[in-house]
Amino acid sequence: MGVRVFGLHRLRLDSQSPLNEGAPYVPWHTAIRRMALLLCAVLAVFRPGWALAQTETGDRLLPTIARVHYDGGGDWYANPTSLPNLLSEIAARTGIRVARQPAEIRLTHPDLADYPYLYLTGHGNFSLSEQEAEALRAYLAAGGFLHADDNYGLDASFRREMQALLPDRPLVDVPLDHPIYSIRYAFPEGLPKIHEHDGLPARGLGVFIDGRLAVFYSYQSDLGDGWEDQGVHGDPEELREQAIRMGVNLFLYALAVSPAG
Repeated sequence: MGVRVFGLHRLRLDSQSPLNEGAPYVPWHTAIRRMALLLCAVLAVFRPGWALAQTETGDRLLPTIARVHYDGGGDWYANPTSLPNLLSEIAARTGIRVARQPAEIRLTHPDLADYPYLYLTGHGNFSLSEQEAEALRAYLAAGGFLHADDNYGLDASFRREMQALLPDRPLVDVPLDHPIYSIRYAFPEGLPKIHEHDGLPARGLGVFIDGRLAVFYSYQSDLGDGWEDQGVHGDPEELREQAIRMGVNLFLYALAVSPAG
């Protein structure tokens, strides 16, 4: 037996139900675990000290962030301390048990759908092969979440690849009333600006699929620098706090809306 998952309000045990037509098919035990993670994300918003009970040992089955290993010459591995620090803060601030380390994954990896949050960054060229584009397109269509973090130098290639990947779904400004700016911490003015870059305002851009924010692009902000160890960039504590808070929001949103996990 399996289920086809759209979201919490559409979960059905009857895989033949018309309600489930066209949704991605997953084994029943995977669907139950995903529902537990979704419940965890919801409870973390209203009961910050609540922790999800786990029967597994170690990090293997705990939710994490997957750093995208891409080709083209860009340093996909930039800001090495950023994601471990963010995961530590997520655990401390929400009570959600997460892996201590991020994953590193190619878009063509067979386990791509297991990750609720893909993170892509770098300073140089980013490119997708035909196979990678097909895999990412399917991941996003099935409910996955990609966060691209402009690390100064990524912008031109990222926009080019997104245009080729989803030509009918342009990058647009994410409305300030979107849950990504309030799911845990309030950002009434939108994405915080962490680093100078070109001196332009930080912008939270996104690609929406069927009304769902599937791709979030933090442009002219550099959240990853704010997540790194304090001594790496010397950012003031108030900016690092804003970066961490936005990262927590992003993770909770990804966990809540993505069928992965």
